[in-house]
Amino acid sequence: MTTIAVLGNGRVGGTLATALTRAGHEVSVAGRAAGAAAAVRAARIVINATPGAGSLERLAALREELRDRILVDVSNATVDGPDGLPAGLIYPGSSLAEQLQEALPETRVVKTLNTMLFPVMTAPAMLTRAPDVFLSGEDRQAKEVVRGLLGDLGWREEWITDLGGIQTARATEAAILFVPHVIRSSGFAPFAISIAR
Repeated sequence: MTTIAVLGNGRVGGTLATALTRAGHEVSVAGRAAGAAAAVRAARIVINATPGAGSLERLAALREELRDRILVDVSNATVDGPDGLPAGLIYPGSSLAEQLQEALPETRVVKTLNTMLFPVMTAPAMLTRAPDVFLSGEDRQAKEVVRGLLGDLGWREEWITDLGGIQTARATEAAILFVPHVIRSSGFAPFAISIAR
């Protein structure tokens, strides 16, 4: 059992919190800044499921609370189009994960679960083909801890790919730009980016 704080109480945060609680972890959910500091202080792992456009500012304000924590970043920082779907990246040439790691040097940031629609995050076997999930981060031990959490969420070992350092999050975050086109083409059905091998 691990103590986990989920920052963000929308669909993504709620789905992850429910699944991780079911897996036996002690999970708290914080949607507002006042509750976030206490939740982070009590946790070993913090999951950023806040809207990506405001994540950097929100989490930088928790720098002291996040010291020595593993921060699992599942958000994508996007500029939304008129239909509310992603139309561009806020950090072109970088990534939200890199910005978070720079702002939080004493926090171990791991990027994952950001290349799929949210229902797949906690039920990858729902898809008709094997999905992939990616890990980006500088700390090998932190990535192994997150790999264990992914297993608790139903991700098989062979579906998990460690891409390397935090800068590799640029690639997975850019994959969000597929999402609006896929949704317009085939509707809001669960899908994930997958690498055919």
